[in-house]
Amino acid sequence: MKTKFCLILCSFLFAMGMNSCKSYSTKAFYTFETECMDNALDGSVVVRAWGQGSSRSEAMEQAKKNALRDVIFKGLKKGQCNFKPLLFEVNAQEKYENYFNHFFGSGEYTQFLKMDVTKMGSGVKAKSQTRDSYAVVVRILRADLEKKLIADNILKK
Repeated sequence: MKTKFCLILCSFLFAMGMNSCKSYSTKAFYTFETECMDNALDGSVVVRAWGQGSSRSEAMEQAKKNALRDVIFKGLKKGQCNFKPLLFEVNAQEKYENYFNHFFGSGEYTQFLKMDVTKMGSGVKAKSQTRDSYAVVVRILRADLEKKLIADNILKK
């Protein structure tokens, strides 16, 4: 009985040891950070943002939304400029969830974006094992977005 228990225990430990030798790829779980490419000094900022989707158009649309979300909630820390988020309020995204669901769902967000086709790096593709990621270079009208959030009583000045 004691030998049988030792044999089962050794088999279990061997199986666990062999399983821990597998290499796991993290490429599929990597998220790209929005990068500030240029501060236009006219109230707008040029950024490269990434999005994922099942098609190119879906991924690029997601990248545009990600760029705006980062400007509003996270700020821009990577790249040539450094901007604080427009909303400093803790859990602002959850607190104003209905507002932002409408803002992004209705397409209202597009009036604060301009495609900057002159910039290199728009439409760059990064493949993973499960989905494709695309980058877009967009000009975000940050000053206009800030005015809109103030007018809608989301941002208090």
